Amino acid sequence: MGSRSWFPEAIEGRTVVLRRHAARNVGAFARWYADPEVARLTRYQDGPMRPDEIRRFFEARVAGAGSLALAIHLRGSDRLIGTCAFSQLDGDNGSALFHITIGEPDCWGHGYGTEATALMLDHAFGILGIHRVGLAVFAFNERAIRSYRKVGFVVEGRAREAIWRDGRFHDEIQMSVLEDEWRTIRGRVLGLVPAAATGERRLSPHPGLPGLPAAPEPGGSPAEAR
Repeated sequence: MGSRSWFPEAIEGRTVVLRRHAARNVGAFARWYADPEVARLTRYQDGPMRPDEIRRFFEARVAGAGSLALAIHLRGSDRLIGTCAFSQLDGDNGSALFHITIGEPDCWGHGYGTEATALMLDHAFGILGIHRVGLAVFAFNERAIRSYRKVGFVVEGRAREAIWRDGRFHDEIQMSVLEDEWRTIRGRVLGLVPAAATGERRLSPHPGLPGLPAAPEPGGSPAEAR
């Protein structure tokens, strides 16, 4: 994970700090993605990830050059509680996909995922010059959907009965937020969540976004906020 102008060292919020992942964080990933409930909410496959799958996922999607992945730490204690990332960064069309997992169950329902999502959106629209951020979420993950709505995501479509979980089929929902929509609510949201890290060079705005890496192939976990 070399130095990149678009890849911040840290983004500080009111309750969380986003930082670059360290290699040792793979141990936390091994614990999170072996949890059946985390797997139920985030995996397309039914069941937890195997240790070798987790290692490959970490190396390719977290430590790899194709994603902007950041660790979510509690601000007061520096405890690692989750991960968030952009993938499929598309400079030609000014778009990206967002992913988030809060892996520590005792940190669910405290707004940490909502704040981390807002910080990432502010970085995407304010620093990277992205025009559109999208995500996918399972319809039964109602808490995550409420979280995304709080920071401006709107439902734009659904894949009907695309996920088999808990003995029946569920829809997968596609959501997105546009730059102008974010700017409309930015003041309200950032009244609770400070702006993205300062002191970074803003890349050229869309179109082109020179300096961003090629987008990785689709796949991985859908977004999940708590």
